[in-house]
Amino acid sequence: MSTIRQSRTGATLDVDHSDTAYRAWLKEAVRKVQADANRSADTHLLLFPLPEHWGIDLYLKDESTHPTGSLKHRLARSLFLYGLCNGWIRPDRPVIEASSGSTAVSEAYFAKLVGVPFIAVMPRTTSTEKIRLIEFHGGRCHFVDDSRRMYEESARLAAETGGHYMDQFTYAERATDWRGNNNIAESIFRQLRLERYPEPSWIVATAGTGGTSATLARYVHYMQYDTRVCVADPENSCFFEGWTTGDPGVACERGSRIEGIGRPRMEPSFVPGAIDRMMKVPDAASVAAVRSLERVIGRKAGGSTGTGLWSALKIVAEMVAAGERGSVVTMLCDPGDRYLDKYYSDAWLAEQGLDIEPYTAAIDSLLHTGAWPG
Repeated sequence: MSTIRQSRTGATLDVDHSDTAYRAWLKEAVRKVQADANRSADTHLLLFPLPEHWGIDLYLKDESTHPTGSLKHRLARSLFLYGLCNGWIRPDRPVIEASSGSTAVSEAYFAKLVGVPFIAVMPRTTSTEKIRLIEFHGGRCHFVDDSRRMYEESARLAAETGGHYMDQFTYAERATDWRGNNNIAESIFRQLRLERYPEPSWIVATAGTGGTSATLARYVHYMQYDTRVCVADPENSCFFEGWTTGDPGVACERGSRIEGIGRPRMEPSFVPGAIDRMMKVPDAASVAAVRSLERVIGRKAGGSTGTGLWSALKIVAEMVAAGERGSVVTMLCDPGDRYLDKYYSDAWLAEQGLDIEPYTAAIDSLLHTGAWPG
């Protein structure tokens, strides 16, 4: 019946798209994702050793202990629940994601869990270990030579296959419940409850989508804490420039060497107004920091952990110089065994023209003397 005829007759138009088979599949898919969260214990908060008399505690939230080995496990779970509950993820239709690696590993895991195909659109330079992990979880890798083309290629594949482009860079900040529900911020503050400085002076995050920094900052504001949030940005990323200039249109010509963070454009999930501070960290400093981390606590971590740790150590040095006491938290984002051919390879450093010695010396100076070199 046309709307013209309806206006004449007063008839009610009624279209019912109910699909009992789909709703049964959807309920089971949501149950499986929620059950995975219920099985997964919270991640550890590791103490980075500093001299006791400084009166400063530095912690690393160890996100590498998630089932898929990275901070992105939380994001992938949230994105899948968001896509399922919005009716975007459907049986037998692929989920497609633009990702430099860790998000794709986690999304491949959840795609397999609910029984849908998964395609990761990623730069050809992605580490071989991440590629292996995506394929291990049943995903397929689709490579692009220019990381800036990941978005359009993902959208093209979704249109071509009838699948769903997950688009973490748009939906990360809205898919996560930043008010609580065991998000990373709530977890950090709960774990700090019995520490000597339960409300940290600073939390340092790195930005790939911007979703984690948005969650942390929003939660801090919502709970009325005095904690400040700093975002550490690597080379070949535009977040720092976009934040300092207020220009949402800034772009970079090259992709980030620090996998998982840094973007060639200002992503929709990055919320500049929520955060307090940003640092632009040289890639050599990020590598020096993860290698120093291994020497100090015996754990290898990925390059993004080094970017955050470098910034956290600079904040610690400022607090020491000012005679401040308190705590600082940053993230151990993923394990270093994914990057043995990169950040732990001297040959790769030489190929990239990266000299980590000055940055290693700066960290050693801080840990031994409390002073950060000028």
